[in-house]
Amino acid sequence: MDTFELNKFAGAILGTILIVFVVAKVSETVFHPHEMEGQAYGEIAVAEESHGAMAEAEPETPPLPVLLAAANAETGARVAKKCASCHTFEKDGANKVGPNLYNVLGGALAAKDFSYSNAMAEKGGQWTYAEMDAFLASPRNALPGTKMGFAGLRRAEERAAILLYMREQSDSPLPLPVN
Repeated sequence: MDTFELNKFAGAILGTILIVFVVAKVSETVFHPHEMEGQAYGEIAVAEESHGAMAEAEPETPPLPVLLAAANAETGARVAKKCASCHTFEKDGANKVGPNLYNVLGGALAAKDFSYSNAMAEKGGQWTYAEMDAFLASPRNALPGTKMGFAGLRRAEERAAILLYMREQSDSPLPLPVN
């Protein structure tokens, strides 16, 4: 290859670079970019309070006896339909994915007729209204390691109603808690 060929290649490369720079300069003069004077989305107001203080601002839930006094079992029967895909409520009902819930209030946390998680079996005790309310609110928080995959019932009124319904599904209903 002679010098003339090398000059052609170098000229082509330099010419391409020159064209790119010229096009960039011309486009800057034709199109004027606008500089933003501030943020496009504006200021976001953030509270200076801590997380604990924000939690206090939420309305407090009335005590469970008050909620139970205001609830009714008919509403609880409608709420219990959310549970019907995994549980039965009738006497001598079959176990499904979850155990039959007849006679559950006042009964043992882990009855012998179902294969409960180790966490449930190890905890022991009885289903009180408070225990069941906490479990229905968030099974995984109330009993870490539970097999129950349900996210929970957020509304305290729904939980109180289903507790009354579950109370009716018993041979000897557990007495209602008092203040």
